[in-house]
Amino acid sequence: MVHFIGAGCGAADLITVRGAKLLSEADVIIYAGSLVNPALLEYAKAGCEIHDSAGMTLEEVLSVIERAEAAGRTTARLHTGDPSLYGAVGEQFRALQARGIEYDICPGVSAFSGAAAALRCEYTLPEACQTLIITRTGGRTPVPEKERLRELAAHRASMALYLSAGLAGEVQAELLAGGCPEETPAAVVYKATWPEERVVHCTVGTLAQAVADSGITRTALIVVGDFLDGCPARSKLYDPHFSTGYREAQP
Repeated sequence: MVHFIGAGCGAADLITVRGAKLLSEADVIIYAGSLVNPALLEYAKAGCEIHDSAGMTLEEVLSVIERAEAAGRTTARLHTGDPSLYGAVGEQFRALQARGIEYDICPGVSAFSGAAAALRCEYTLPEACQTLIITRTGGRTPVPEKERLRELAAHRASMALYLSAGLAGEVQAELLAGGCPEETPAAVVYKATWPEERVVHCTVGTLAQAVADSGITRTALIVVGDFLDGCPARSKLYDPHFSTGYREAQP
C-alpha cells in the first residue's frame, strides 16, 4: 500500500493528523526533499527506510515502491503542500494502477493557504473578489496557450502563482499585457509558514524589481489582486438584516 501524503506548506505541525499518523506507521518514506520540511521526518518510526526523491527519477521512485510492495511493506510518498497541486502525482498514480499497486491520498495544506495566513488576508472578499485563480507562468515547462497569464489576467480575479518567483519579469509583463493595472496590489511570500518566512509587498508595476531586490528566486508564491487592499463591505452571512437557514433577518 502506498499513501500519498500532503506535507503541508512548511511548518511541520501543519501536516494533518491523518498524514502524521500514516507517516509514523510507514515502513518506507519517499519524500520530496527539495521542498518538504525535513523536520517532518521526525514522525518516522525507528528503522524506517527513508529516500529523498529530489535526485530520483520516476522510475527510481517506482523501483523503491515495488521492492517495498514485494516485501509486504507500507510506503508513504510525502509531497509538499497538497499533492493535487503541482505535485507530479498523476504519472505516479497511472504507474501504480498499471502495476496493480493500491494507493490512497491524504490531502494537505497548500501554499496558497499558507500565503494567505502570512498575509493575514482573505482571497474572496464581498463585492470585491469572489474568484481565486491558482496557476503558474510558463518557463521550461510550458502552460497551455489558453492559460497564459495575459489571458487569465483579463478576469481581474485574485491570483496565486506557483513556481514563478524566478520569472517575475515575465509574470509582470504578462499581467500588464492582459490588462492588469500597474497599481494592482501584489505580494511575494517566501516559504510561507516556515521559520524563515518572508513577505514582500509591491504592485504589479513594481513586481520584477521588488523580487530582484529581495533576492528571492524560488520556494515562493506570488499573489496578485485587489483583495490585498481589503474591502469595507460586510458579508451577508453575518449581516443582521439578512436571513439564513439558521436565523431570521432582524427588522
